[in-house]
Amino acid sequence: MGISTMAQVHPDAKIGKDVTIEAFATVYADVEIGDGTWIGPNAVIMDGARIGNNCKVFPGAVISAEPQDLKYQGEKSITTIGDNTTIRECVTINRGTVDKMETRVGNNCLIMAYVHIAHDTFIGNHVIIAVDTVLAGHMVIEDFAIIEGISGAQQFLHIGAHSFIAAGSLIRKNVPPFIKCAREPLTYTGINAIGLRRRGWAEETIKEIEDIYRTLYIRNVNISKALQEIEANYPDSAHKTHILEFIRSSENGIVKRP
Repeated sequence: MGISTMAQVHPDAKIGKDVTIEAFATVYADVEIGDGTWIGPNAVIMDGARIGNNCKVFPGAVISAEPQDLKYQGEKSITTIGDNTTIRECVTINRGTVDKMETRVGNNCLIMAYVHIAHDTFIGNHVIIAVDTVLAGHMVIEDFAIIEGISGAQQFLHIGAHSFIAAGSLIRKNVPPFIKCAREPLTYTGINAIGLRRRGWAEETIKEIEDIYRTLYIRNVNISKALQEIEANYPDSAHKTHILEFIRSSENGIVKRP
C-alpha cells in the first residue's frame, strides 16, 4: 500500500488513509480520494473527482475529464464516485456541466471495462454497467439497474430501478422499473423476476408487479387507460407508486410493447 514514487500526485490533492496509488497514475490538484481506495497504474484522476472509500480504479481509467459538450464553458464541476465502487480498465467518466454541475456514480457499483459515462449523468447504488456500453449525458439510472455490454443510450433518458437491459441494446426510450427489455427496437420482455428474487423480494410482490405490467404492456389498452386501471385495481404500495410516477413523468416515452 501507499503512493508509488513513480505516481504523479499533486500536493493539493486530498488523499485518505490506506490509499494505494500505483506507478504512473496521475492525480490532479482538485481531487479527493477516500480511505482504502486503490488507484491502478496509468489511471488519471482529474480535477473535480470525488472518489469514496474502498473503491478500485483500474489501469487506464480517466475520471472527471472535461465534458464532451460544446456548451461547456469551463465551469467548475465535479464527478462523484460512491463507496465500494469498482471502475474497470479504460472507463471514462466526464464531469458535469452547468446543467447539474456534477456527474455521479453511487455506492457498490460495478462499471466494467471501456464504459463511457457522459456529463451530468446520475447513477444510483448497486448498478452494473457491462463492457463497452456508452451512456450519453443527462441520464438518470436508478438503483440495482443492470445494462449488459455493447449497449448505447441517448441523452436525457431515465432507467428505472431493478431493470435489466440485454446486451447490444440501443436505448432510445425510458426503461420503467422492475422490467427486462431486449430486441431492436428495444421492447418489454417481462419483469426482472430473477433479479428481484436474488435481492429477497417476496413472491407475492413479484406477482403483483408482473400483473401491473401485464395491464400496461400486454392488454390492448392505451397507456392512459392502463394507468387508470392500475391506480384503481391494485392496492397501494411503494412499488405501485414508483411505477406510476415513473411512467407519468416519462416525457421521452417508455420502451415499446412486445
